Amino acid sequence: MLEKLTKSLVEAPIVKKGDYNYFVHPITDGVPLVEADVLEEVAVAVSQFADLDVDKIVCVEAMGIHLATAISILTDIPFVVVRKRSYGLEGEVAVHQTTGYSEGELYINGIKKGDRVFLVDDVVSTGGTMSAVIQALQRMGTKLVDVMAIIEKGEGKELVEKNTGVKVNTLVRANVVDGKVVIEEITAGKQE
Repeated sequence: MLEKLTKSLVEAPIVKKGDYNYFVHPITDGVPLVEADVLEEVAVAVSQFADLDVDKIVCVEAMGIHLATAISILTDIPFVVVRKRSYGLEGEVAVHQTTGYSEGELYINGIKKGDRVFLVDDVVSTGGTMSAVIQALQRMGTKLVDVMAIIEKGEGKELVEKNTGVKVNTLVRANVVDGKVVIEEITAGKQE
């Protein structure tokens, strides 16, 4: 299961960001090259393991967009992008997010009270973005049916669950160990 994703993760280049070893991967960074077969494998896995009895898929700009697009095409569920700039549309909700490496505003449009939503993002590492978006969706009165990050690294998943009370599902847990990407667990489909 998830052979293409795990193989591409293990082969991902590592770059140093200060003291942090960061793996560069098509699912989380859109570079060096997003292979259609890896994206398809991820979308199929999400459609198999996520609860998609929803009105809308919600993703976060930028790296959630390709994921939501692929899942939307596969399932015929429309999607909404939480954007990094305001459009000033009626009902727009501003969300302040702080991660381990950035801080800023996000903006939610196209979602209303009572909508049943599935939130998908590329990675949960620090948990800052995901926590902020979940809390905003909760304040908006949506029914958050399921939440999934494709890749889990670090302690972000646990922090999101602690901060929001919402379970976060993932497909793979990977981290950099001794200068290499190590797949710690295939988490897809596992229920706690």
